Amino acid sequence: MISPMPNRRAILAFDPVAYRKRNLIERAFCRLKDWRAIATRYDKTARNFLAGICLVLAVTSRIS
Repeated sequence: MISPMPNRRAILAFDPVAYRKRNLIERAFCRLKDWRAIATRYDKTARNFLAGICLVLAVTSRIS
């Protein structure tokens, strides 16, 4: 959930920790889509597909 506007009549609950984790997941999917074989799922077996995802994330992730 995106943080609500402060001038709303009914202020909805907002969890900044959950929003931060959601952002990390969305950025990981965007990095995966940069690799065409992963985005179009060329691998036929689930094992090979998972291995490709792990490889891409290992290559593209930053150490923080």
